[in-house]
Amino acid sequence: MTRPVPHPFDLTGRTALVTGGGRGLGFEIARALAHAGATVWINGRDAGRLARAVTAIGRAGGTARALAFDIADPAGRDRAVADLGLDILVNNVGTRRRGPVADCPPDAFLAMLDTNLAAPYALARAVLSGMVDRGWGRLITLCSIAGPQGRANDAAYTAAKGGLAALTRALATEFGRHGITSNGIAPGYFATETNAAMVADAAVTDYVRTRIPLARWGRPEEIAGAAVFLASDAAGYVNGHVLTVDGGLSTAF
Repeated sequence: MTRPVPHPFDLTGRTALVTGGGRGLGFEIARALAHAGATVWINGRDAGRLARAVTAIGRAGGTARALAFDIADPAGRDRAVADLGLDILVNNVGTRRRGPVADCPPDAFLAMLDTNLAAPYALARAVLSGMVDRGWGRLITLCSIAGPQGRANDAAYTAAKGGLAALTRALATEFGRHGITSNGIAPGYFATETNAAMVADAAVTDYVRTRIPLARWGRPEEIAGAAVFLASDAAGYVNGHVLTVDGGLSTAF
């Protein structure tokens, strides 16, 4: 009698943390990880929003728990993740400040780097020792198609996201021997709550339709499959890679 082969995307028994998991891409990633069997901690600063996200995932049959803390607060951050025994860390939280360099003084630039780059590094550092002890781990970082490309009036964000991609590769090379993979996801234009004003802007939507080969905005749930794949045993030999999910935007000219 042959033994059943486990589903390659089954995350049963795994514990995950998704930062910024209360809405948008983070929520869709959290919901998909829970649907695949993981117990998912959802991070954010808005307790009410987290509670609603946990309820929505629970109603769909998943297991999720709220974990309110500010990723930019070192003490709160380290205390929150100390005893979770995380197998999967999804560094999703990010902030953006568009504008010319002249309007972005050094302190504002450093604040952007602190939230978008330094905080994900610190979270990864906080959970890596446990992953090393268990001999298994998944680090997944939300990068951006802005990382490898230049964009006017967006220097701080572009620099931070480029740094995240480099950090992803660095962690992959240092911790791969311990059974830990480090990969990124680079989203393109997604119709999230945060991008609502852009979605409503006819000029931006016209750009999306003419510039992106799929000729539309990405739906938030379309990010989820990439995260489940990278978190699963199916991606056990994928390490140091940034998976672009942008409808073909970065491949077309």
